[in-house]
Amino acid sequence: MIDINLIRKDPELVRENIKKKYQDKKLPLVDEVLELDSRRRELQKEGDERRAKRNALSAQIGKLMREKKAEEAAAVKEEVVKNNERIAEIEKESEALAEQLKKDMMSIPNIIADDVPIGKDDSENVERRRFLEAKEKPFEVPYHLDILEKLGGIDIDSARRTSGQGFYYLIGDIARLHSAVLTYARDFMIDKGFTYVIPPFMIRSDVVSGVMSFEEMDGMMYKIEGEDLYLIGTSEHSMIGRFMNTVLDENKLPLTLTSYSPCFRKEKGAHGIEERGIYRIHQFEKQEMIVICKPEESRDWFEKLYNYTVELFVSMNIPVRTLECCSGDLADLKYKSVDVEAWSPRQKKYFEVGSCSNLTDAQARRLGIRYKTEKGNAFAHTLNNTVVAPPRMLIALLENHLNEDGSVNIPEVLQKYMGGKKVILPKA
Repeated sequence: MIDINLIRKDPELVRENIKKKYQDKKLPLVDEVLELDSRRRELQKEGDERRAKRNALSAQIGKLMREKKAEEAAAVKEEVVKNNERIAEIEKESEALAEQLKKDMMSIPNIIADDVPIGKDDSENVERRRFLEAKEKPFEVPYHLDILEKLGGIDIDSARRTSGQGFYYLIGDIARLHSAVLTYARDFMIDKGFTYVIPPFMIRSDVVSGVMSFEEMDGMMYKIEGEDLYLIGTSEHSMIGRFMNTVLDENKLPLTLTSYSPCFRKEKGAHGIEERGIYRIHQFEKQEMIVICKPEESRDWFEKLYNYTVELFVSMNIPVRTLECCSGDLADLKYKSVDVEAWSPRQKKYFEVGSCSNLTDAQARRLGIRYKTEKGNAFAHTLNNTVVAPPRMLIALLENHLNEDGSVNIPEVLQKYMGGKKVILPKA
């Protein structure tokens, strides 16, 4: 959510930003916000005047009663009643205006960074840099599900019976490798100075609406029937929600946190991309990094965060590249995003394994996250980035470390988490 003072001061800037994001249907919201805001301020002024008048009339009634001027006092009392009725009307109308104004404001996208490339969708994202040489295998690389099945590491059929499409059982060494990746990612971030956190895996609706737009919420979140609770789609949701309606100590910023959680996603409207296997699923686990900082620090932290992910993948000898997300590919609350993509020897192209985002003060305004300064309270900036999400990470690891005989080499940094095992062999 952007600052309403920006809309008052420079509505054209807000309109241009909406156009850059190819959301022209939201352009009328700017004029609607200005109109609602103007009306609300008029009512606030009238309300203040009438409350001051009520105090003056009450004092006048007291004086008339002391002077035993009952009839005149009764007339003033009637005026007080009418004045109070109008105050009640003002308060009711103001409440309705405030509700609609908040809804409109939460639908207007955050202002994007000046250097974000302009484009309609992810097909127009811009490559930044590549790390490690992307090599093709001298043999045909099977589909990742076939690799997993040959290693005896997955059971999709049973998961379909127990849970439906988009779920799986990981088994044996593959399950252990999955956990090893998460444990290594946790320790990697702790070594970077981040504090490890395991958050709640369910959050209330006011937190959901604070961390994402209505469109994202509808497409991602599973609601718990009969309760005001949602399953988290990423630990960022509950991690940022932890600081809802708080005033942080400026001297303790930045807060650098890394969190583990399962993630639950409807993936509404996202079918058709690598459906067979574990690329796009309803449940997975992830290690995340979160930063809450002062505004002047967020640009530097943004660069640090996605480079941590690059460093992690390179340490496992997996080639990656970074992509600058274009304007049309940015979610409403995002100021700037960079995706990290890993090399797929099977597809002979890169695919997304993580995303880093700077949301400036958009989430902080929606959730009321401030920090105390000498000049008063200010809104903090929030950032998040995927350290690693093993389903896609496993695909990248399996393909890049696959041998022609179907065995998979375990990267050296993971071997201590695998009991010293160096290779996973196919099952008979």
